[in-house]
Amino acid sequence: MAVALDTLVQEADRYLKAASIQDYCPNGLQVEGRPQVMRIVSGVTASQALVDAAIEARADVLLVHHGYFWKGENPCITGMKQRRLKALLRHDISLLAYHLPLDVHPEVGNNAQLALRLGIEIEGPLDPANPRVVGLAGALPEPVSAREFAARVEQVLGRAPLLVEGERSVQRIGWCSGGGQGYIDQAIAAGVDLYLTGEASEQTYHSARENGVSFIAAGHHATERYGVQALGDYLARRFAVEHLFIDCPNPV
Repeated sequence: MAVALDTLVQEADRYLKAASIQDYCPNGLQVEGRPQVMRIVSGVTASQALVDAAIEARADVLLVHHGYFWKGENPCITGMKQRRLKALLRHDISLLAYHLPLDVHPEVGNNAQLALRLGIEIEGPLDPANPRVVGLAGALPEPVSAREFAARVEQVLGRAPLLVEGERSVQRIGWCSGGGQGYIDQAIAAGVDLYLTGEASEQTYHSARENGVSFIAAGHHATERYGVQALGDYLARRFAVEHLFIDCPNPV
């Protein structure tokens, strides 16, 4: 069964409330392909490897978290950008990308999906006074050690995380998928025992150690695999089309 591309895009935009969120890139349809959609391929980043995999899978739409046309980048269509766009256009594949809307959504968002998989009960925003902080805070049913929680993260995400181990047990957790290490100060102010994100900066270690909290960097890619899968599954159910998630491994 096929659905019109315009209908699919309108529903994704509506569901994620994309128009209401200020971002660093255009959200929604970034490259227009064929007008009818039967198969969606999703992935984290619209790299050449994922574009090639979508072509191989005969996708009509490539749905990603990290698309193109970021603020501040060179707007010229040359080199790597030219090759990626040329491949999509040559094969008439649409590119549908959602960045912050796919981080903050309460059901299919990257942070909501991480909580679901790691067994964290969501309490609310990491910094309720600042809506631009997209992280969340919550709690585990029972306290565990930082190493026990890191082992859970490794089992769920399939890669060993970087752990800065604090002195106390872990029950209240703050988290933000991707490159959210800069929110560690908000997490400390929120009174968490552990803060989890994708990446680490040099100063993150010192903030964690000197404030007595544990810190986990579990990988930007690894922490952002689940939102786009959940969105793809939602659209596939909504319109009775096929959906295939393709994971192009990235150690970062």
